[in-house]
Amino acid sequence: MRRSDGKWFLTRVKRTIYNFKMIVDGDRVAVGISGGKDSAALLYILKQFQRHSPVNFKLEPVYVHLGWPVDLQALQSLTLGLELPLHVEETAIARIVFETRQEKNPCALCANMRRGALHQAALKLNCNKVALGHHLDDAIQTFLLNLIYTGNMDTFKPVTYLDRTDLYMIRPLIQLPEAILSSLAKREKLPLLKNPCPVSGKTKRSEMELLVDELSERYPDLREKWRAALLTSTFWEKQEMIKRDK
Repeated sequence: MRRSDGKWFLTRVKRTIYNFKMIVDGDRVAVGISGGKDSAALLYILKQFQRHSPVNFKLEPVYVHLGWPVDLQALQSLTLGLELPLHVEETAIARIVFETRQEKNPCALCANMRRGALHQAALKLNCNKVALGHHLDDAIQTFLLNLIYTGNMDTFKPVTYLDRTDLYMIRPLIQLPEAILSSLAKREKLPLLKNPCPVSGKTKRSEMELLVDELSERYPDLREKWRAALLTSTFWEKQEMIKRDK
């Protein structure tokens, strides 16, 4: 893969989608957008894939509104520029997590509730798949979080079947490092929202992000070697995408 070509990352995403059968004809894909660079880049890349791929599928961008005052103009500008509708799922997650429950470690509960709201929105839109903007750095950080804090060697997979909702969760960016998405968002001037979460940047995941950066300074090819290791391990087995018998 020639990195001199500015679009090399699109080729990698296409291969990820095809190799793991993430998107096929007739799919309706709910794309979780948070307003951050990762989900904005995900939506942008999936739209490019849709325009240039023979696969016939639909994209439905979904923003889970946690309840904080947020100006959605940036998201509206993003989806309008890509000729896609913006679906907003209203919730009271922020109030429940930070006021009612007053969680000292709110991230897990918040993530579970956001995921549930996104899945419900996907079902209302008659989608059969949900796309998330998790990238290679996220996969590495999750592996380290599990290893250091729970003693487990595990990370999320490119495709996961959710039997409770009959949805497939897909991660098309899982082979791309975060820096590529940052560069893409800046180059394409993708509209972004400022993260209103009061614990943003103060989490265990933030610690893992710093750890990965420190290791990468010492071992510059760390991310690529980690990606290769995940691809050849049981973590990313393709059997997850086997269709259920209806």
